Amino acid sequence: MLEPLLTPGEERRQAPEREALRQSPAVETIFSSLRPAKAVVLAVSGGPDSVALMLMAADWAKSGDTPPVLVATVDHGLRPESRHEAEQVGLWAKALGLPHRVLSWDGEKPKTRVQERARDARYGLLCAYAAEIGADCLVTAHHADDQAETILFRLLRGSGLKGLAGMAFATPRGGLTHVRPLLDWTKDDLVALCGDRGHTFFDDPSNRNQAYARARLRRLSGVLAENGLDRDALLRLGARAARADVALQARAVALAAGLQNLAAEPGFEADISPLRAESEEILGRILEIVIRAVAGKDVLLRLDRLESASAALQAALDRRECFSATLGGTSLHLDLKTYLSIRPEGPRRRGRTKSL
Repeated sequence: MLEPLLTPGEERRQAPEREALRQSPAVETIFSSLRPAKAVVLAVSGGPDSVALMLMAADWAKSGDTPPVLVATVDHGLRPESRHEAEQVGLWAKALGLPHRVLSWDGEKPKTRVQERARDARYGLLCAYAAEIGADCLVTAHHADDQAETILFRLLRGSGLKGLAGMAFATPRGGLTHVRPLLDWTKDDLVALCGDRGHTFFDDPSNRNQAYARARLRRLSGVLAENGLDRDALLRLGARAARADVALQARAVALAAGLQNLAAEPGFEADISPLRAESEEILGRILEIVIRAVAGKDVLLRLDRLESASAALQAALDRRECFSATLGGTSLHLDLKTYLSIRPEGPRRRGRTKSL
């Protein structure tokens, strides 16, 4: 059984602004966006990141006029120690005056893509618990090192600008708002905060298990950092990608809003000849906007298929040809008059459309 680890005591450099962040008055700044929430669920695994989050959230909850703050720990059942760790988090939460619930991932565990499926199960359990107690906000302890790792992971997989922008501060998830308030903090900051408070935490050995892609990526990160692609460089890349993504998306939204939809909902039909001069990137974003309006905002749209569709559509526009395809549960058709129709996909007929 693992014993909680005391936080490292070695000296470390600390930027003055981060030193200020570690002081208790900063918790209002960190959690201010959560004040309108009905209730807040903190996902706390027991590692230093989430323990630091819990410590700060407990301080914030004591400041008055805050929504209820509840702690949840997911026991994935993948390690013998996981139940003990989850129950220990419960004791820590109780000592801080925060309610706690252990959420268990029951049933047979997968043999492949373990971390990915565990992540899906974790968020499923957290969202279900939040819905049960009437919470509308889920808070996780993702930090700057996680952000850099995510950007690198997506870079190696050929992600587009949205992916390279990294994790957003707040995103919708399962009917909740998923908030990541610590993206400006480094892991060292959070470990040090636990040390400042004299609080213990657990070390998850799976973070170093080379059977998992994320652990292998962390080993690669050291080599890349030696050659200039360190955490700060990745974060700069993410910030620049985010700015470019916002600008391109704003352009796409404005152009999409200017198209006159002639079809009854949930379909779409409009003359897209004004888009002939637009780039493939803008055209792809407009396609995504319209498809999500027709098929639902949660429809799965693979980037490679969206790119293929936008390239084929742009080529058809340039050559003044017809074009048909299926994408994201919709059927697309461009006629010779440059009218594009997008409708929920019906039963497929062999040879009639190209599936992307």
